Amino acid sequence: MGDLIERLRAGLPAEAILTDPDVTTSYANDMASFCPAGAPAVVCLPRTVEEVRHIMRTATALRVPVVPQGARTGLSGAANASEGCIVLSLTRMNRVLEIDPVDRVAVVEPGVVNAALSRAVAERGLYYPPDPSSWEQCTIGGNIGTGSGGLCCVKYGVTAEYVLGLDVVLADGRLMRTGRRTAKGVAGYDLTRLFVGSEGSLGIVVRAILALRPAPPAQLAMVAEFPSAQAACAAVCAIMSGGHVPSLLELMDGTTVRAVNAMTAMGLPESTEALLLAAFDTPAPAADLAAVGELCLAAGATQVVPAEDAVESEMLLQARRMALPALERVSTATMIDDVCVPRGRLGALLDGVAAIAAKHELTIGVCAHAGDGNTHPVVCFDAADPEESRRARESFDAIMALGLELGGTITGEHGVGVLKKEWLARELGPVGMEMQRGVKAVFDPLGILNPGKLF
Repeated sequence: MGDLIERLRAGLPAEAILTDPDVTTSYANDMASFCPAGAPAVVCLPRTVEEVRHIMRTATALRVPVVPQGARTGLSGAANASEGCIVLSLTRMNRVLEIDPVDRVAVVEPGVVNAALSRAVAERGLYYPPDPSSWEQCTIGGNIGTGSGGLCCVKYGVTAEYVLGLDVVLADGRLMRTGRRTAKGVAGYDLTRLFVGSEGSLGIVVRAILALRPAPPAQLAMVAEFPSAQAACAAVCAIMSGGHVPSLLELMDGTTVRAVNAMTAMGLPESTEALLLAAFDTPAPAADLAAVGELCLAAGATQVVPAEDAVESEMLLQARRMALPALERVSTATMIDDVCVPRGRLGALLDGVAAIAAKHELTIGVCAHAGDGNTHPVVCFDAADPEESRRARESFDAIMALGLELGGTITGEHGVGVLKKEWLARELGPVGMEMQRGVKAVFDPLGILNPGKLF
């Protein structure tokens, strides 16, 4: 421990090294439940690439594990500390280095908060689409590490589609550049895409080149009420098969609607079993919403309410944004899943989750990025009750099993981390896991980068 700290101090300013256990303990966890964490030996908060390189050279020399962190808003335990590790917090590397309106790229450090980047590029008439629910807190580095998504993925895609190039500090301290800033580029293997979603297990991202788009028109939204989740999912299928391209297509089941009402007194219809929210940012959004509204009514919607303007649209979408906070108030703890299935199997998944909730005698609310089949079943339970906690974990696993049975994946945007390690092996199979481990060994032969995550 003493040798580690002394070596770190040789290349870091004093304020970049935290050793007080009362302080370092606060860096031990992200926001996931049921994920073990160790006590960090030290927390380092570098401001420069060279400081990150010094940390990694020190870690390699002493064979000390390193756990990269951003804002710790993750939901899989991917940022949880290992016992005796160096926690490498990148939150102080938070500069937007460049915004280029000609090439439509931004160059940023990993600690830049997603919402801060979005606002900065908006001032130049540009748009950075990925918008996780925690966008006011989460960092670009964390978004890259987990391959995160957001509400707008149905039209604009996920983080991976906007990362053009990276600067990465490898386990031994070498600096590698991947990708490009040009509109096209196919030179060599796509190592950039390999790092997106790698959860800090292959290297430390210290700079990112991100693609931007022209700012779209303000979106206009509508909400449709359904008597069943199946009817709402049928509407989703009709909308997508009909060639419509909404900027947002979100679903809340009846459990979630009632939780939002209890928290906010928004006056959402208590009798509903599913609410579908759609939005368009096209030149004629009212016409698009009218067409989608007709499809919802044909699928069995009992009511369709379009917004008149951007203010009303924001009011409608606020209900969806409050879904997770509202479900967190149902009990003392939650487990938030993010199973993704083909759109055509969305109804089967929601029915299956309802059956799992009944079997395990738990409240499980579902909110979903319905347009891309990415669901967030939220298991509510009493963390002080061992029996209920056991049933919560069993129900969580049952939902992942159901997702795989329906042709889906165990994670659409939250990542694997600690929480879903066993399930990654089930999804990928033995040959896939062998190849994954082989890639890890090339980049991190000593196994010091975020050990115990993914596999």
